[in-house]
Parts: sequence; structure tokens; C-alpha cells
Amino acid sequence: MYGTAGKESALITVTSVNVNGLRAAARKGFVQWLAATEADVVCLQEVRAEPHQLPEEAGRPAGWHVVHAPAAAKGRAGVSLYTRREPDRTRIGFGSAEFDGSGRYVEADLPGVTVVSLYLPSGEVGTERQEEKVRFMGEFLAHLKRLRERAAAEGREVLVCGDWNIAHREADLKNWRGNTKKSGFLPEERAWLDQVLDPADGGYVDVVRALHPDTEGPYTWWSYRGRAFDNDSGWRIDHHYATPGLAARALKARVERAASHAERWSDHAPVTVVYGP
Repeated sequence: MYGTAGKESALITVTSVNVNGLRAAARKGFVQWLAATEADVVCLQEVRAEPHQLPEEAGRPAGWHVVHAPAAAKGRAGVSLYTRREPDRTRIGFGSAEFDGSGRYVEADLPGVTVVSLYLPSGEVGTERQEEKVRFMGEFLAHLKRLRERAAAEGREVLVCGDWNIAHREADLKNWRGNTKKSGFLPEERAWLDQVLDPADGGYVDVVRALHPDTEGPYTWWSYRGRAFDNDSGWRIDHHYATPGLAARALKARVERAASHAERWSDHAPVTVVYGP
């Protein structure tokens, strides 16, 4: 494992955030946030731009090694990884004929850990978008198992960060009763996360929930409609899912919620976790 600015250290800090369009986020405050962050790794989702369309200070900032995975469909999806230390290896896509060009998966091998930035499809009940989400989930669970097994054989841990677009438990969204038939909180989606987090199946750990077992939220996304942010009527859909060895080393986690609605540069907030030796 490594720490701040790529120096050998006992700690590694990882942040994940859906930027809701990196060009817009850059104008609203992302650049200043990135300059101030103490994270060693930053995972971005919903970048929605080709690398050449991004301003230098957002797309290729000084002091960072960056890999962008834009979607083939212009202006859609897109994930990125920013690391202080140059990765040993990077990979775009997870071996899916349907989804490898959709800008939803990028991984990087760093000392002792493989870090993934994931943007799982959002879905909408009764539409092709939901069918796409279900297909993705089926392929992705099989990949998560292979990834965990491969990493274990190499003596590595795995951390999958990103916008999973599913709230797992009732504590993960404010108005859970009104969303039981909506994509993002469907019984079958929640059951799929049960599989991902089952020690005998997917074998991953919800790091933030493990650190905050009895907390409502902490929410990571609030609709721009109405006063959802001001009322903290949100969803916890942005997650750090780690193999058990790494999850056990998580020291603290926080959602970097903006101080006010006007100071937000995305409808999501960064989720930051510090991992120890």
C-alpha cells in the first residue's frame, strides 16, 4: 500500500464521486476541490466527455496520473481514475462484449490493491434501461468474483468504488417507503447487492456501512428537484466495496457534503475513506 503523493506510507486515502459532467463540475468547484484533497486515489463517474474536451486542470491536472474511459455514446457515462502514483497496470472494461465501450468501468493496479471506478447503469422500471441494468448486474457479479480470486492469487486486495445506483437497505435512503417500486430500490436489485456482499458469494464488504452500522445514510446523492438537499432527503448509492482484508483496514469514512446547496458542484458528494496498513 502507499500513501500521500505516492510516498510509501501506512495509509491510503481513496475518494469516489459522480461528478455529473466533469466540464460543468470543473466550472463549479471540482478543480478547487481536487487541488485541496488529501486523497491518493480519486475515482470519478459520469464524466460525460472525451479527454480532449476537458480543461487541463480537470482532465490532466499536475501531480496526478489519469486514465479516462469515455463512453462510445457521446456525452454519456464515462469513468476516470486519478492516482498520485503511476499505476503498474490499467484496464478499461471488464471483458464484456456489450458494456466495455460504455464508459462504466476502469481499474488500476497499485501496490497491494486493485482500485476500480464503476458507474452501474441507473435503470427505469418497465424500460429497456432497466433491462440493460439487469444484464450489466448479471455480468458484473461474475466479474467481481473473478477479480477477487485473481487478486487473492496475486496477494492483492480489491476496492470497487463508484455510483452503484442501488440503495441496499432502508437506512440508505430517506424516503424508502415511497421508492420500493422504483429503480434503485427494487427488491431484486437489493437482493443482487446481498449476493455481492455475501461472504459465500461475491465476498465484498460495504466499507462505509461497516464503519457506520447504525447510521441513517450517510446519503451521497440528492435530487436537484425541490429542497431534497436542504432537507437531507437523499440516497446512499455511492459505495466503497472492498475485499475483506482491505475493508478490515478502513479507519474512517466520510461523505464530503457541501455546506450549502449553492456550493455543490454535483448532485452527488465525494465519499472518502482512509485505509490503514
